Amino acid sequence: MFGLNNTTMVTKDEALAGRESPITMPGAHAVLGTPISGPVPDGHEVIYFAMGCFWGSERVFWQTEGVYTTAVGYAGGWTPNPTYDETCTSRTGHTESVKVVYDPAKVSLDTLFGEFWENHDPTTANRQGGDVGTQYRSAIFTTTDEQLAAALVSRDKYQAQLAEKGFGPISTQIAPSADAGDGTFYYAEDYHQGYLFKNPGGYCNHGFCQVAYAGAGA
Repeated sequence: MFGLNNTTMVTKDEALAGRESPITMPGAHAVLGTPISGPVPDGHEVIYFAMGCFWGSERVFWQTEGVYTTAVGYAGGWTPNPTYDETCTSRTGHTESVKVVYDPAKVSLDTLFGEFWENHDPTTANRQGGDVGTQYRSAIFTTTDEQLAAALVSRDKYQAQLAEKGFGPISTQIAPSADAGDGTFYYAEDYHQGYLFKNPGGYCNHGFCQVAYAGAGA
């Protein structure tokens, strides 16, 4: 999971060419049994989180009650239908991301944000532990105005909590999904989907990081 040490964001003109056709079309979720790329059920919403290696990131959210399904992929960049190897060069502009489909009646946005903030270090730009490169940058890509507003409030709240403990500024990119790169989430190869369920001893550097998230309403 270790990409090149490239922390300079590639421009659209510099990005790899990619390809016209998707490299994969995932089926059922290995853990939840729900469709990964199927239609979003009525009353559910989609949000995208990037917090370093997507193997551990996805597990954080498939374990969260109220999440209908998850998928790993590439978002926020320019290369259409990139491969994992291409993304690891830092020349696609994408960051390893998790698509989270959730039921707002069963899980709040603030709960999802809490899982996001607590389980990685949002203060290390383009890096999570030994994983270095723009493909590991922290990001939240939203699909509704409510999500965007809530994400910004959540960031500011958590920034204050981090500052109280002596930590630096949050580097997380927060933007509408449609405005992030080419606006498309590209599914990663099938072997990455549910990776830590299929490979329980696989690499993961996610877990409680430094400061508990008190919540936007605290």
